[in-house]
Amino acid sequence: MPHPFYQIDAFADGPFTGNPAAVVLLDAAADAEWMQAVAQEMNLAETAFLYGRDGEPGEEGVYGLRWFTPTVEVDLCGHATLAAAHALYEAGLLAPDAAARFDTASGRLTVRRAGAAGLTMDFPSTPPVAAAPPPLLAETLGAWPQWMGTTPFDLFAVLDSETAVRGLAPDMAAVEALGAPRGLIVTARADVGVPYDFVSRFFAPAAGVPEDPVTGSAHCALAPYWAGRLSRTALVGFQASARGGRVSVRVAGDRVELTGRAVTVVRGEMTA
Repeated sequence: MPHPFYQIDAFADGPFTGNPAAVVLLDAAADAEWMQAVAQEMNLAETAFLYGRDGEPGEEGVYGLRWFTPTVEVDLCGHATLAAAHALYEAGLLAPDAAARFDTASGRLTVRRAGAAGLTMDFPSTPPVAAAPPPLLAETLGAWPQWMGTTPFDLFAVLDSETAVRGLAPDMAAVEALGAPRGLIVTARADVGVPYDFVSRFFAPAAGVPEDPVTGSAHCALAPYWAGRLSRTALVGFQASARGGRVSVRVAGDRVELTGRAVTVVRGEMTA
């Protein structure tokens, strides 16, 4: 039976910006090996798989959601969650005023429409904890971090300027050798006068994603870190990859709200 699928640019101001994700709509949970093969075929940073499931009494719009890179399944992915919610609204499977509820490896995630701002996702906060830099980090980055930490998923390095972050060209084999559980977040305060508060880049070669264009889950760490540094709970981040993307964030206790827009680029059917 064919499965509808979408390719959606998430955290995007228009087509061919932000971070592309594939979203496959299933009738029921599928075999993990098959989902991994589909993700490898799609060859995007993430492919999301959605299937309807029963929620608590009175709940509507509850879906199971799993995320795969071309090589591994991951426990949390922001841009593919944004893309999944966008697909449900666009397909008419959710009413415009209804929330999308996803049961995932990281617990229940909720997404709601946010008017012209796009969609707002409610994610767990994963603030970085201070840690010693791993050996060869400075050589890998070509810069010594001002501050170093770790999250449950990633290494987290703070550089001294936006220019330093934008100028990074690390060797991916060296990044992989750093031994992060998933990848490396590199960030700095934004330059004065720009319409965002901090910049970042994200490298995850061990997960099959050399550089991710815009990483929602990384902002679950970036948001609490910069909220503490800048003494504000609402901030705007810009991920300075080649495609680039803006993520509005708000810290609310142990949760982070991530807001961004999404654009459908491709609609089709999986026939295999």
